[in-house]
This record gives sequence, C-alpha cells and structure tokens, in this order.
Amino acid sequence: MAESTPSPSPSAAPPPAPPTPPVPLAALLAHEGLGLRQIAGPDAAGTDIHWVHTSEMADPYPYLLGGELLLTAGVHVRTGDASLDTYVSRIVTAGGAALGFGVAPVHDTVPRALVEACDRHGLPLLEVPPQTTFSGVARAVWQLMAEARHTELRRVARAQQGLAVAAARPDPVPALLRQLATRLDGYAALHTADGTPAQSAGTPPGDAALAALDRLAGVVLHPAEPRPAPASGTDTAGATHLAAYALAGPRGLALGVATRRREPGDHTIAQVAAVLLALLTAGHQGATESARSAALVRLLLGADPHEVAPLLGADRWTVVHARVQRGSGTPPPTSAALATALGSTLVDAAPEVTRLLLPADREVTAQDGWTLGVSAPAAVEALAAADAQAARAVRRAGATRVPLVRHRETGLASLVAPAEAAAHARELLAPLGESPALTETLRTWLSLHGSWDRTAAALSVHRNTVRQRVARCAALLDADLDDPDVRMELWFALNHGQRP
Repeated sequence: MAESTPSPSPSAAPPPAPPTPPVPLAALLAHEGLGLRQIAGPDAAGTDIHWVHTSEMADPYPYLLGGELLLTAGVHVRTGDASLDTYVSRIVTAGGAALGFGVAPVHDTVPRALVEACDRHGLPLLEVPPQTTFSGVARAVWQLMAEARHTELRRVARAQQGLAVAAARPDPVPALLRQLATRLDGYAALHTADGTPAQSAGTPPGDAALAALDRLAGVVLHPAEPRPAPASGTDTAGATHLAAYALAGPRGLALGVATRRREPGDHTIAQVAAVLLALLTAGHQGATESARSAALVRLLLGADPHEVAPLLGADRWTVVHARVQRGSGTPPPTSAALATALGSTLVDAAPEVTRLLLPADREVTAQDGWTLGVSAPAAVEALAAADAQAARAVRRAGATRVPLVRHRETGLASLVAPAEAAAHARELLAPLGESPALTETLRTWLSLHGSWDRTAAALSVHRNTVRQRVARCAALLDADLDDPDVRMELWFALNHGQRP
C-alpha cells in the first residue's frame, strides 16, 4: 500500500521556537572537531540552527518542525535520481535550515544531483566526513546552544542589575531609559496615553520607525479587548525591530523600544525595565509617599504608633532581613533590585544586611543571590519585635545554608519572654565578648551538628580554623560542648535570646 505524501498547508502556524538560542550555522562549520564543509546553497552567515534531526526517509517533510539541520546518509538516494529535486524542495517547504549528507557508508561522495538541487532551492548543504558521527554533530549543536544560553543569561542578569542601579539614581526615569537603550544597543522611550514619547534615550531610528513605534505604543495602551495583565506588542519597520509594553498602573504610560536586531534576552530585559518604570511612575506614589513621610515625622516627634498606623497604608507588616550570598561567582545583587522584586519601597540598605518592610498580605519568596529571614506579621507597635524575629531567621538561614527562613512562633522558645531570653543570652555569651567570628562559628557549628567540614564550607574557612574557634569558645564559656544540654542552651541563646 503506497504511503500518501501530505501537502504543506500555507495557513499552518509557524512552529514555536525552542527555549534555547539558535546556533549559527557558521559556528557549527567552524567547529574543529567536526570537519563539516559546506558544498552548496547560500552563505551560512544568515542561517541559524534550532534543532537536529536524522532521517533516511524519502520524504521527511511530515516530521520536520522548521529550523532543523537534517542529517542523512542517503540510504534512499540513487546517483542521478531526479526525485532529489522534490526531496530538497520539500525540506525547504517544511522550513528546514540546512541538510547534512554523511559520506560513507552508503555513498563515497555527495551526489551531484543533490548539490545542484540545493543550489537551485537555496538550501545549505554540508558534507559530513566519514569520521564524524551524526550523534557527534547533534552533541556539538547542543553544546553550542548551552554556551549561547549561558552567555545570554549572564547578559540578562547584568542588564537587570544595571537597570536596578539606574532606578535608584536621583533621576531614575531618564537614567533607566539610558541604561535600557545602552543594554539593547537601540532606542527607548516612555510614551504617554496618546502614544507620543515624553522621554527618550539612545539613537532614534528613522522617522518611519519612530511613527510605527508611536502607533504600537498606542495599540498596547488601548487594546481592542480588555486584558487581565498589561499588554505588549512587537512589530518591524524595515530592518528595525519594535516592541512596546504598557506599564501597570492608572497613568496610561508605555515603554517603547526600537533595536537593529532582536536577541533572545531582549524581551526579558525590556520587561524588567517596564516593571521598574511602572514603580517609578505609579500614580499612587505622590499621595502615598507624602503620607509615609508624615508618619515618619510624627513618630520622630513622639506620636503614638497607633496614631500613625493609618498613614502607613497597612495595619500589619512583615519585616525582611536580607544578606548577600557569598561565593556565587556572579556580581552581587543590589538592594534596589531586591526591593523591586519584593515590591517594597521601604528599604534600609546597610553594608551587612538589607532590611525591608512589607504589608503582611504580600508574599515573600526566595530571591537569587540573597539569604532572607522573614518575621511573623506584626502590628506597628510590635515592629521592633518583628525586626528581631527577622534577624534571628536570617541567621538561621545562613547557618543552615537555605535561601529563606520564616520566623516560627511554636516550640519552647515561645514560652520564654523575649526580654528574659535576651538577658539570659547576654549573660551566657558574655565571655565571647564582641567577637562576631567566634559567635557565628559557634552558631554554624551547632546548626550543622558539630560537623567540622560542613561548617568550614559554610563559613568559607579552613576546617582547622573552625576547630580552633570552637575550642576557643569552649574555653571562654568553660563549657563541655559535647554535652547535648549545653549545646541546646547555647543554641537557644544564639538564635532566640540575642537581640540583633
């Protein structure tokens, strides 16, 4: 029974792109270990590979997604076969990016008819030498994709940090637009409700592209159908790529971006800028910030916390303590970026710890590059106690090497009054003096059940240093640290009794 060949559908939607960046065909040809050689088709400079697929079928069209490097040993190919023209045309119709033909074991050379067909239909044709396996070609493509993905992720991370720093400047909106235009090597503008740019930065594209960007901004600000989230859209004007993002909030603003090329991470970078701009331009900032300033002044002048609580905009709050994780190998995150991620403008960025105040109904999640301690929800008059809870929680998170710890009100610690616990801790730990190294080493060592190696790794010191510090603590405290009762009492004092 003959197998029918499905015809391509002109109305079919293009296949979704994979979550990894494409690999330029030129990079694959330059891979020294493969020995690939292009023998037909257009220049490889404009061709990208999204996938690798191997097939010996006479018509692989039904199984191609588009963007593949199709590999074949030519089992179905006969020298001088006139059907090769149809074979190549079907690959091109399916969206195949290139064809790799393996020399040996079936053919000694690439059939001339296949070379001519690829030239005729504009399909890059690669000669795969006998010593190169198809799995080796596929592995090289995945490795190049992984390298490109890693490079793109680092680019996005650096761009996010640059945008957060710009948002913390005295002139945040123009500084952020300049940073975005620099990171995308293009043009960025803040558009008003009618689509016209109010502020801009970077090199403007041509007049036609600017007009198209204004129209696109108007479309995302006034979508034809209501959307649950701020709208965004993309377009092109000649060789210029355009994108627009409606900012969250009631003011009717949009971010417009024009670039000469569109990289995989550009959308993520622009979305981060849009979120920051929404925070910086939110209509509630004027009244809310004035109310908070008034609350601060009243507190400084001795007003009762209950009196100023309504001005702060929330009845109950959560305190967050954050410490930068060490040894991550990436540039340290900024307090401004953390505040943006958690949605707070109430930030105290000290060198050792960043403290944030959030409404109690706002969820706190783990953040890359940070160790977080989160207090229990507290009323305004109990914020000092909540601050102490967050301090203990972040110390526990650091000692146990987890990204986030929340304060727990259960257990024996809840049976002791905080003031009594603090007094007991001060008396018990007084022999250690004001030595953070000894205190932190003892806390970490206890949390890791006396493991010298794990404590050394957690503190980034040598295990002999840990032994010396713990021995010093035992001598100063005149305590047997092998006694579980002693360990329990010290653990309580270090994590529940001490004030930050």
